[in-house]
Amino acid sequence: MFNPSLLLLLLLLLLLVSSSASPTPLDNYLLDCGSATSAATTATDDGRVFVSDATLTPNFTLSADPNLSVADTNPSPGTSNLHRTARIFTAPSSYVFNIKTNGTHRRFRDLKEFFIKLDRGNLVITFRPANKSTFAFINAIEVFSAPDDLVADSAGSVGNPNSDVYSGLSTQVLETLYRINVGGPKITAFNDSLWRSWTPDGGYLKTPVSKARSLAFQGRIAYQSGGAGRDIAPDDVYATARHMNYSGGTRASDFNLTWDFDVGRDSRHLVRLHFCDVVSSSLNQLYFDVYINGFSAVKDLDLSVLTFQTLASPYYVDFVVDSAPSARISVSVGPSDRSLPSNVDAILNGLEIMRLYDAFTLDAQRTKRLSSALLALLLGCVTFICLAMLVLGAILFKLNNKRGRRNSDEAAKEIVMFAACTGSSYGRLSKAFEAPPAPNFDLALKISLADVLLATNNFHDDALIGSGGFGNVYKGVLKDGTTVAVKRGAPGSKQGLAEFRREVAVLSKIRHHHLVSLIGYCEERAEMILVYQFMSKGPLRDHLYGAQRRFSACLPWKRRVEICIGAARGLHYLHTGTALGPIIHRDVKPANILLDKDYKAKVTDFGLSRCGPRVDQTHVSTGVKGSFGYLDPEYFKTQRLTEKSDVYSFGVVMFEVLCARPAIDGSLSWEEMNLAEWGMQWQKKGLLERIVDPRLKGTIDAESLRKFGETAEKCLAQHGTDRPTMGDVLWNLEGVLQMQVMAMKRERA
Repeated sequence: MFNPSLLLLLLLLLLLVSSSASPTPLDNYLLDCGSATSAATTATDDGRVFVSDATLTPNFTLSADPNLSVADTNPSPGTSNLHRTARIFTAPSSYVFNIKTNGTHRRFRDLKEFFIKLDRGNLVITFRPANKSTFAFINAIEVFSAPDDLVADSAGSVGNPNSDVYSGLSTQVLETLYRINVGGPKITAFNDSLWRSWTPDGGYLKTPVSKARSLAFQGRIAYQSGGAGRDIAPDDVYATARHMNYSGGTRASDFNLTWDFDVGRDSRHLVRLHFCDVVSSSLNQLYFDVYINGFSAVKDLDLSVLTFQTLASPYYVDFVVDSAPSARISVSVGPSDRSLPSNVDAILNGLEIMRLYDAFTLDAQRTKRLSSALLALLLGCVTFICLAMLVLGAILFKLNNKRGRRNSDEAAKEIVMFAACTGSSYGRLSKAFEAPPAPNFDLALKISLADVLLATNNFHDDALIGSGGFGNVYKGVLKDGTTVAVKRGAPGSKQGLAEFRREVAVLSKIRHHHLVSLIGYCEERAEMILVYQFMSKGPLRDHLYGAQRRFSACLPWKRRVEICIGAARGLHYLHTGTALGPIIHRDVKPANILLDKDYKAKVTDFGLSRCGPRVDQTHVSTGVKGSFGYLDPEYFKTQRLTEKSDVYSFGVVMFEVLCARPAIDGSLSWEEMNLAEWGMQWQKKGLLERIVDPRLKGTIDAESLRKFGETAEKCLAQHGTDRPTMGDVLWNLEGVLQMQVMAMKRERA
């Protein structure tokens, strides 16, 4: 969850079909643009009333200098009343709305729908012609508040090996691309509490219809407190579904239901999947897997567990995913390995896809006022004559800084619409999103692209040793004979640019025996390349668990504790020993702890690192970033970051070292899925030895294990003030090691 904020959905309306099923929100502006007089009103089919935009109130004003209004006196049959008038702008003109609620706002009908996070204050929507020979126009505008929890701040991350969670959705602008009722008919806005339309899935289903049964549930949908409600999706979505028509023949594992969507290139998207088990006759029968773009999103999904042992109970889950090179997103569901032969099935009830756009804000501590957030989308144009054509425009979203002259709650929010009548262009980011110039890095660390190519044999496949969210990692040898690890960002991509520059900025200024050293960097010809010292034993993760484990030898307990000590020393240095002040890593996990040939541990990957609070501060306020399973719950809830957030993550790592299993394992039961919670249960019972890596049974001194468990428990305290510092953790681990060494000496004696 995240702090209450304002999500604004702006409706630029040409086709409107809506409903009065929902209570009237506190912020509810329905404008018929271009109506001739202020007394004019327009009723829609659902009975809602749109007032003329010439009706000025203390909560709404229109500046039009100059402006024109036009009306279609001979409309085509079936033309909506709202399409018969339009407001024309030949110069920049603005609508100003007073936003009163500190909650969620949304709206769009069959044109464009956006969710935008705003504080209370004035929302300014400005229409600006692209040039003097063009004009802008709008038929209707709808702005209203929606539920606070409609879009959470975090979602699962699919296809990113470095992070299982994506945080910061509350700082994004979301544009709805698809809203699909899987297995059911079209749902009109009249039957949706938030006036949404849902499209049938037939045009997107790639599995033959004969293999994908549709069904309609006639019983009652069991909505539960704390679960998905009707504002998330209406009954008609959860009461209809597609599931597998599997009759044997082919292997069940090869049978998937797949949907495919065109989303455009170089974009990041929120994919929301809706589930409701309306096919099972009893609980815990249905197990299935979910895939997005071929990546595993959910393994062994059991809706009975997620809905607290209730059938026909709605559940939804969000994922953030990048579009594939094909500019498409595919979603598949298929049987799980846990499926019984008598119940091979998979289900999907609904699906939504939203494109994400960044909204940039300056550091509030430095500006003391909310300022300069820009968002620009080129959405297209129409001609003056054809009012029935689709209005597309480009949006420039701006939060104006008043340099202290006004309270931040009073600062106006401005959205600028561009329109040109020479064609259309869709979904293109403006130059407002181009990356800032590179900072003044240490030029002594700069390595030419030619030298990098030579070191890696032109990034030959034989040199490839790994891959991650940033890109591939290659083993190379520099001209001076130094063996290095070369991390290459995806060529030509701006994704990861901020992380790349942050990593260079941090590692070029710090050195420590337990931090991976940056040998150099290369930023030529759109390449982003980081060159590190080579760590021959790879990440700690590969020694503990999973199919990626490359080393069969079991790490003994003494060595595991020594690795924990090394990582703790590196983190302690970051928190207390750098000339830059405290640095918070924000992504502590076994994948980011590398081992050299002697198993010496070194912390790596500073792409998410952040300067910690100053002496006069208790925390840093920032969007949540990190990996699912390791996130400090206090930081996650409050967005207040401290060094203790790294301490929490390190506590999870300690349990991973002890149990040799990942922080989150979806293949396990609900009670065991989250390692931190499961480990704490056994620690508090005083029975920690029951969950130790079976390969270590009988080799750990009881006192050493006791102190190790107590230290991990303190790290995982819910509140940061109750957790130890990394210095305290380091001291305790030294004691754990000493106890183990003494026990080993007693055994030899």
